[in-house]
Amino acid sequence: MTLIVNGEKIEEKEIQEEAERLRPRYEEVFADKDPKEREDQLLEWSRENVLERVLLRQEAKDKGSDIPAEEIEAALGKLKEQYEKPEALYEALGLDSDEKITEMIELQMKTERKINEVYESAPEPSDEEAHQHYEENKEQFKSDEQVRVAHIVKYVNWQTDEETAVQLISQAHDEIKNGAAFESVVDKYTDCGDSGGDLGFVMRGQMVEEFEDVVFNLSPGQVSDVFRTRFGFHVAKVYDRRPATIPEFKEVKKQIAEELREQKKEEVLGEYLDQLRSTATIEEA
Repeated sequence: MTLIVNGEKIEEKEIQEEAERLRPRYEEVFADKDPKEREDQLLEWSRENVLERVLLRQEAKDKGSDIPAEEIEAALGKLKEQYEKPEALYEALGLDSDEKITEMIELQMKTERKINEVYESAPEPSDEEAHQHYEENKEQFKSDEQVRVAHIVKYVNWQTDEETAVQLISQAHDEIKNGAAFESVVDKYTDCGDSGGDLGFVMRGQMVEEFEDVVFNLSPGQVSDVFRTRFGFHVAKVYDRRPATIPEFKEVKKQIAEELREQKKEEVLGEYLDQLRSTATIEEA
């Protein structure tokens, strides 16, 4: 199906290309949806995306502010730097001259400037809005449990075979069991001695699973037995634990304000596109 937007013909090919661009993420999110319904919805969303892009492009072309020639030339120069020969650039863009590429760049820049102009009209989020968002979405700001941990590690690699690594890490563990301070043993044995082996506070998901399964089951001050990960052999000590917590509003206020600011920008852009659509002539052929 061909769309005709204010007299400009939009071929089905452009909608199909948009669908293929959206498909990987779309099918991941809607994997459980009926395949036919999923495909129909994907095509409809792709059609809407293309339609909005065309409306913006037309508005920018007809009413957008002028772009200085030197900015366009600079953009063309950067684009050419990515290709050894002009012909390769022409082929990549499906164009056959610098003049046509310059026109394309100018239109893109005008469109981007138009979008930014619309974004600038978005109101700043108020403190009241930010606080309300915080109260309604506290759980999304919750931090996971953390432990502050240090470790002694002997890597198993081309320099150290498994038997040697086990022997050395076991010696380190025996010294700690016999009263030596963990901190004094680290530098003597570890293959990763920066900061005395101290990894600082870590959350689940930051380290390999085999490491986390051990350290998140230690109490502050407790030293682990020797254990294996995909990297080699370890002995770990936990110094402190922090439970999962929800930060106070003041700690996440800036983050919330930025999220709301982005939402408001998309809202005003959506309203602007609705206005363009309301006065546009859209036909199907």
